[in-house]
Amino acid sequence: MGAGSVPARYLVYFQYLGTDFNGVAAVRGVQRAVGVQNYLEEAAERLNSVMPVKFTISSRTDAGVHALSNAAHLDIQRRSDLPPFSPEVLTEALNTHLKHPAIRVLQAFRVPSHFHARHAAISRTYLYRLATGCPRPDRLPVFERNRCWALQADCLDVAAMQEAAQHLLGTHDFSAFQSAGSPASSPVRTLRRASVSPDPASPFVLPEESRQLQFWSMEFESQSFLYKQDDLGSVHRSHLHAASSQALRDPVQKSQVTLCCSAA
Repeated sequence: MGAGSVPARYLVYFQYLGTDFNGVAAVRGVQRAVGVQNYLEEAAERLNSVMPVKFTISSRTDAGVHALSNAAHLDIQRRSDLPPFSPEVLTEALNTHLKHPAIRVLQAFRVPSHFHARHAAISRTYLYRLATGCPRPDRLPVFERNRCWALQADCLDVAAMQEAAQHLLGTHDFSAFQSAGSPASSPVRTLRRASVSPDPASPFVLPEESRQLQFWSMEFESQSFLYKQDDLGSVHRSHLHAASSQALRDPVQKSQVTLCCSAA
């Protein structure tokens, strides 16, 4: 370590198609499974940091999960004779060295050394996508596979679903929604928003298919969720939506993360 060398902390937003991954978290050891974090940290190795670079992920996602935008912080310590990377250069460098085409770094910010991506997150929103009128998953258009849950039903009782969703709002004990072995110290969470609504026709569906298929979305917003609380039934795909414009302007004080889950 050169004299005067000081780590620089960055907040980065990144996106990925999660079909090929075991989740966002890095998989350590000899397992064949791999996480998105493995590829991000492999790309960061090419930055020649004095100390190894570790990504601290804001929000966990599971196997097969897609992300429109997740967030993480990382520290990069360059030699004392080199200035810190600018956020723009860091973004370009990470994308240049990423070896998986399904991952992309969106944006980076310099933040204080005490900033923590997970602790600073103020909101997470899951979006579950469903398609009715599809007799089997393999009947979905190829562009929609792994992105929504095919239901054999021709329609949904949306009014009943909307009414039921309202009973989840507020602060409750969500023990019934978490998996066994959850590391959470408390099962109490506050759900701020729950909605069920039709989606516009997908641009990736042919006209003759769109007459049969109807897409739907279910959104749930909270500051945090329990371990695998997002895996409601067979729902296990998720996307992270971009942070709010205010959070992007002021990432030091808060980082809003919106998670959007599609059923699969």
